Amino acid sequence: MSAPATAPQDDFHREQFSWQLPAEGITIRIRWFGLCVGYVLVNLLGPVENRVELNAILTLGAVYALLDTIWSIRGQVFLRAAPLFISLMEAVFIGLLCHFDRGLESPFRFYYFLSLLVCAIRYAPSTTCMTFVLHATSFATLALSHGLNSSGDLTALVMMVIFMGWVTWASTALVTLLKTASFKLSNLNTELQNNQADLERRIAERTRELQESQALLVQQEKQAAFGLLAAGIAHEVGNPLAAISSLVQMMNRRELDDYMHEKLGLVDEQLRRIQRTLHELVDFSRPATNDVAVCDIHEVLDNALNIAKYYKRKKGKTIVTTYADGLSRVEIVRDRILQVFLNLILNAMDATGEGGKIEIRTRQRNGMLEIAVSDDGVGIDPQFHSRLFQPYFTTKATGTGLGLFVCRNIVQESGGDLELTETSSAGTTFTVTLPAFAPGGTSDPVVTTTSQEG
Repeated sequence: MSAPATAPQDDFHREQFSWQLPAEGITIRIRWFGLCVGYVLVNLLGPVENRVELNAILTLGAVYALLDTIWSIRGQVFLRAAPLFISLMEAVFIGLLCHFDRGLESPFRFYYFLSLLVCAIRYAPSTTCMTFVLHATSFATLALSHGLNSSGDLTALVMMVIFMGWVTWASTALVTLLKTASFKLSNLNTELQNNQADLERRIAERTRELQESQALLVQQEKQAAFGLLAAGIAHEVGNPLAAISSLVQMMNRRELDDYMHEKLGLVDEQLRRIQRTLHELVDFSRPATNDVAVCDIHEVLDNALNIAKYYKRKKGKTIVTTYADGLSRVEIVRDRILQVFLNLILNAMDATGEGGKIEIRTRQRNGMLEIAVSDDGVGIDPQFHSRLFQPYFTTKATGTGLGLFVCRNIVQESGGDLELTETSSAGTTFTVTLPAFAPGGTSDPVVTTTSQEG
């Protein structure tokens, strides 16, 4: 039974200061109540003799209560580090009041009980027990100074000490119960707050996962709708185009002058150009495959550039490709990585103005292929950096906020990553890293540089 009793005491020592501050409101009121009653007893109900001395002693007590009140208002405890010194002062204070009043019969002797109660509220049980010893010694000294003239005086002394002991035991037991209940409630409240925070965190995680799943679904549906539209356009345009091409070839076989043959040849050349565009559109609109294949990353980049050249904002802009020689191949889902590069290239076009420059660089380092897509636009505001890859966040007036989020997911599923590696007023660079399929390949030597102008 001793172990449970010591545990709360340990808590009292650890939480003494935090407990003392709430207890200040009670103890200060008790002290001021005792002082007010004392002034009434001395000046209105008590004897005339020694009134000056009693008022002086009460005034000293009022000064101490005032200091205690000021410290409490400041959120501190007066003489916090010296509780036994406070108990000693109170024992002397009460003993002097009783001495100048009526000795053992003075009503001020009940202040001993108030002092023990205040001590039990503010301090540990061991301090209250020591205070009981000081108060018992003070009262015994008072009794000896006035002389034990009869058995009644001895009985009064013994009974007073017994009652002080009883008050000490009862008050410490009651306060220990209150403190234990308070600490348990505090622990339960802390646990409840932790559980609430954990629940909020889980809800936030589930909400984020749901938003990401929804974003991926929206992007897939958008890609599917675009594919169907592109396939339909290619089919509708391809059929009449084939008929026109056949008619041009038939007319070109007839005997015509050189001028007509030249013009029909130009028409046939432009028709073939339209047919190549349609073939590229059909290839891009075909259902994407999720099959993993070993690919040449430069071929994937070139294919993305062939598609991007039809983007209306390509006009007036230069695309420079700087490919490193001897790069390893990559094991990827080709169609999905193509979507990543196409999205980065289109974003770079949107970020650059008329006459702008976009550069695509590749290199291999530490077993990873690095593909950097740079533009010379105005850069990205630093306040948006942490939110770039969140779903539905966009800096474009007409953007959906799904492109970078989906691209990073695709690259991470391939074992790589997509990062914003540089941005300033001089431009922005996004870098895709993908694991090399086989060891080897040079890192930095660059031998292939090409450019396209819109």
